[in-house]
Amino acid sequence: MSGLAKYLLEEGNTVTGSDIEDSKYIKALKELGAKAYIGHDRNNVPQDATVVVSTAIRESNPEYVRAQELGLKIYHRSDLLKEIAENAQKAGKTFIGFSGTHGKTTTSGLASYVLDIAGLNPSFVDGGIVPELHTNAQHKNGKYFVAELDESDGTIVKYSPDILIINNLEPDHIDFYKNGLTDLVKTFNLAASKSKKVIINSDNNGCKLLKGNFITFGLKNADYTANNIKYSANGTSFDIYHNGKILMSVNTLLSGVHNVYNNLAVIAALNEAGVDLSKIEKAFSTFTGMGRRFQKIIDIDGIQIYDDYAHHPTEIKATLDAASQKFGKENIVAVFQPHRYTRLKALWNDFKTSFENSSRVIVTDVYAASEDTIDGISGENFAKELKEAQYISGTMEEVGLKLLPTLKPGNIVIGMGAGTITNLGKALEKAHGVLTCK
Repeated sequence: MSGLAKYLLEEGNTVTGSDIEDSKYIKALKELGAKAYIGHDRNNVPQDATVVVSTAIRESNPEYVRAQELGLKIYHRSDLLKEIAENAQKAGKTFIGFSGTHGKTTTSGLASYVLDIAGLNPSFVDGGIVPELHTNAQHKNGKYFVAELDESDGTIVKYSPDILIINNLEPDHIDFYKNGLTDLVKTFNLAASKSKKVIINSDNNGCKLLKGNFITFGLKNADYTANNIKYSANGTSFDIYHNGKILMSVNTLLSGVHNVYNNLAVIAALNEAGVDLSKIEKAFSTFTGMGRRFQKIIDIDGIQIYDDYAHHPTEIKATLDAASQKFGKENIVAVFQPHRYTRLKALWNDFKTSFENSSRVIVTDVYAASEDTIDGISGENFAKELKEAQYISGTMEEVGLKLLPTLKPGNIVIGMGAGTITNLGKALEKAHGVLTCK
């Protein structure tokens, strides 16, 4: 939502809005001229506004109710992104959309980054902050428009990108996709049918269920492949081949095989979009990853604290695999905040096998994300079933106070989840101040 707001501001629109709490996103929008309110109130709604809401906003929200009373046009955020993308295409831009269950924020951010660093002035709306660019969206006059296309609520079928990239497909968002992977594949088949070119990960079992003529990427037997992969403490290097001929070499600071796939997806997309790869090749070596993707937050007396958005079993496995390659499994402490009761219930057994590359697992309370509780589904009960896991209850500040005394120099602490776990670093830093004073 903040990316859409920023894009509109840079187009010259007047933007107002609200959120339940202040944040760096709100501050950035205010600096661009947005009028932002903390807390939802019917009086926040201008009488002549077009209202844009996210999936998280319920019809009982006072601002939603007020908008209906005033007869205002109400857009879902996907409707706004659709209109932005269509306007970009009308202006002659190539619309490149990144999608899939995992990796869409990293791939859209990486594509935006390398195009921008190469001076190609892309427009983009991504799902996270690109650290080197210090933004999640921008409106510029280059010929490329990049966007992350969310599948969580089925709205991905609204778009008609020139190039659609499907990183992978796995059961998730069970609250929407009642029949799991079957419904997800059906949705992506429809999305693919509306796209001019579709690029899929041919190594992924979910993508293999899609119907159509696709351009493929993978580690073997694909149009775009990665060979000579070498992992080190400083990142990963590999060569990319297109139809059996070497296309370019990649040196990236990112670790893990999932980031080999991420780089493959981006290079395939940009090559198919007609980008001169020689102009962007060097930029891949300076990309440090997206905000909240294995992002180092702070070092406290030799204890390194990382923040990661992983909230699905596959994402957790990928992050911990990369971390163990870099730091050693014996040093990894995973702090897991389950995200949504429905997801924890549906993927319970998959989550139980996700933490093998950590020496210790801490489980917090579930971040509900507006969901109601489900009997028997809780962080405490999950921790009981997870070998050698510990449950810590309370707010993130309380978690920090209880966790810090149990840590030791050399530990790599990774907060994992899509909720308030992102504040774990701050909580541990505050706890350190409190305990030091004592």
